[in-house]
Amino acid sequence: MLENIDFNECKVIVELGPGTGVFTRMMISKLPKDALLFVFELHDAFYNNLKKEFANDERVIIINDSAENIGKYLKENKLSEVDVVVSSLPLTNFNKRLVMEILRQSHQYLKQSGLYIQFQYSLNAQKALKRVFKQVRISFTPRNIPPAFVYTCIK
Repeated sequence: MLENIDFNECKVIVELGPGTGVFTRMMISKLPKDALLFVFELHDAFYNNLKKEFANDERVIIINDSAENIGKYLKENKLSEVDVVVSSLPLTNFNKRLVMEILRQSHQYLKQSGLYIQFQYSLNAQKALKRVFKQVRISFTPRNIPPAFVYTCIK
């Protein structure tokens, strides 16, 4: 899921819906010392665990808020764009309005040619992603349990 990210070129990454932090840990291990990782987790138990685990890493900002509020936190940190958005949000579980708002916010704050990477267990998100992003590539990860799709979108 993260193989298309050039971490050496990243200054700001946003992660949406990290859950237990599997991708978070992978990204932190590759994140440059001067980069930032904004992690949005709405579920209180996951948020508290992530907050505790990454409390000593000043590159990581754990946020207990909805992914549709990306802009608010970037502005608070005097940032206007991000290099990459990585999302494990279960988009098929959300209403269409919320999905489109999350995708629009992600697109708005992505730098030109920035990546939006979406992990999903179905192809249902394809239509919404194609409405927002100019390029959408889909790959399949059969070794994942259950097998999953990774959408790599370019602004």
